[in-house]
Amino acid sequence: MVGWRFTRGVSEQYNAFIQGFNEIVSVKWLQYFDERELEIMLVGIQDIDVQDWQAHTIYRNYRRSDKQIQWFWALVAEISDEQRSRMLQFVTGTCRLPIGGFSELMGSNGPQKFCIERVGKENWLPRSHTCFNRLDLPPYRSYAVLKEKLLLAIEETEGFGNE
Repeated sequence: MVGWRFTRGVSEQYNAFIQGFNEIVSVKWLQYFDERELEIMLVGIQDIDVQDWQAHTIYRNYRRSDKQIQWFWALVAEISDEQRSRMLQFVTGTCRLPIGGFSELMGSNGPQKFCIERVGKENWLPRSHTCFNRLDLPPYRSYAVLKEKLLLAIEETEGFGNE
């Protein structure tokens, strides 16, 4: 029953989708993109309002005045819109914001603000919990280390490196 519902039961719709999609982007080209790159390619890059992001972020085991948080926001202001979209995608699971911006982010249980939590040791990479819009940010000792580790995490991790 499950096999029929997920394969044979929708084969007509699936084939129609693939045919239409193939008219826009050749299906053979998809092998060159991961799911994050494909999403950005299909929906585009949005201008992200850093002030709105800051205003609707909560902190756990950090204060807004902690140097790691100041460095985080300095990095967010410094990077390109594409990298901001990738960071948003790393933490929330999508590269796009709701129409109302960060105040309307949703998690697995309804409205869920963007959250930065102090977790881990300096040699750890940041982790994300996309169901909760949460970034686990270790207490790095310098801006350079935070930048290196965070950019590595958002650009190079895939799959279940985030939760």
